[in-house]
Amino acid sequence: MRSALFGNLDSQQVPGTFALQNSKMLVVHLPPEVLARQGSMVAFQGQMDFSYEGGGVGKMFKKMVTGEGAPLMRVTGQGRLFLADNADDIHLFYLENEALTVNGRNLLAMDAHLTWDIQRVQGAGVAAGGLFNMTLKGTGWVAVTAHGTPVLLDAAQAPTYADGQSAVCWSAGLHVGVNRTFKAGALIGRGSGEAMQLAFQGQGFVLVQASEGPPVIPSQ
Repeated sequence: MRSALFGNLDSQQVPGTFALQNSKMLVVHLPPEVLARQGSMVAFQGQMDFSYEGGGVGKMFKKMVTGEGAPLMRVTGQGRLFLADNADDIHLFYLENEALTVNGRNLLAMDAHLTWDIQRVQGAGVAAGGLFNMTLKGTGWVAVTAHGTPVLLDAAQAPTYADGQSAVCWSAGLHVGVNRTFKAGALIGRGSGEAMQLAFQGQGFVLVQASEGPPVIPSQ
């Protein structure tokens, strides 16, 4: 896997279809076609068509049940496509027959030939934010967004925990579970009354953004 975050992203060694116009804007050179978050197009030059991408009946059902999965559009044509999401910072990964797990709210764009599915975090018994995530597989580009400057954590160094809304993406080979804190008054993060974090173990990385997302409004 290649990324500027790892210091191994050499433009001479990977296809130049995805590039950063600046830290908050992605430029994608079409063809080939690309899947992007709905509403993320800010400009394009050339001839392009935009269509809804549901991913099939099975994936649409998973999206409905879990609330996970980015709302995607398929972009075809020729030219330069500019994408952004709320001026968040953008980070690129190039998968080489590998898999990457992404928090659906942080997925900006991906090569259309990558396969994806929605998977449940082990030990998560209820459908709550951050407990279902998207796993992308294959060879190609993935662009994710992060609110603020993120930190890249090596899960092999020590048991690693992150708020479910703060974890942007992580190595698909990591063992991921749920860590619950039941101490009275332990309001870790902006979840409901129960303090809950994603727990990561194994060889791999976790990218964590400097935000827990919008405040969670307690249900009445």
